[in-house]
Amino acid sequence: MRIIVVDDDHDILQLVSIHLTREGYEVEQASDAQQALDVLEEKEVDLAIVDVMMPGMNGFELTEILTRELDIPVILLTAKGQLEDKEKGFIAGSEDYIVKPFEPKELLFRVAVVLRRFERSIDALIEVGNLKIDRKNFEVVINQETIMLPMKEFELLSLLAARAHKIIQRTLLIEQTWGADYEGGEMTLNTHINRIRERLKRYGATVEIQTVRGIGYKLEANK
Repeated sequence: MRIIVVDDDHDILQLVSIHLTREGYEVEQASDAQQALDVLEEKEVDLAIVDVMMPGMNGFELTEILTRELDIPVILLTAKGQLEDKEKGFIAGSEDYIVKPFEPKELLFRVAVVLRRFERSIDALIEVGNLKIDRKNFEVVINQETIMLPMKEFELLSLLAARAHKIIQRTLLIEQTWGADYEGGEMTLNTHINRIRERLKRYGATVEIQTVRGIGYKLEANK
C-alpha cells in the first residue's frame, strides 16, 4: 500500500517515512500541499499523513481536497492539541489526528486502523491471468475449471488477487482474514498460503504468490 507524507519539517518527514517503509508501506513525500497534489497527479495512494501547519495551503485545506475530491483518507499530524484544532480537522474530513511528539508505534497502529476502516470494497469479480474469482458465489475458476476453496484460503486469495502486483503485509492479511483479535501466529498464514500455491500449480494457474521476505506476499502473473 502507498502512503504520502506531507510535512514541511524535513526531520519529521524522514522519521515518518522511515518507520512506514520499515513496516512495508510504499512512501511518497511532499514538503507542502502543492507538491503533494503534483505527486497525486502521477500516483495513486491509499492514505495521506498531513501536517496542519504548512506554508501556503494548510493541512486543513489540503485535507478537504484529499477527502472530498480524491477520496483519500487523511491522518492529520500537528504540534497543536487544542480541541478546536481537532474539531477543524474532523470537519475537514480527516480520519484521525495525532499530536506531536508521538511514538512511531502509535502512528503505525493508527495507520493500520484507518487503512482497515477505509478498505476499498473488493470487486465481486476479480481476474488475474487465467484466474477468475467470483466473490459473490465463492468460486474460483482456473482455465475455465471451477474449484471450491476452503473459506480462509478463498479470502486470502481474493485479497491478494484484488491487489495483484502489490505487496500486502502479513499483519493485514491476518487481520482481514481472521480478524483483529486473532491471537495465533504467522505459521497459520504460511500454511494457508502454501496450500493455495499448491492448488494454483495443480490447476495450471498463470499466477503465483511471491513471498516478500520480512513484509508479506504479493500475487504476480507469470511472464
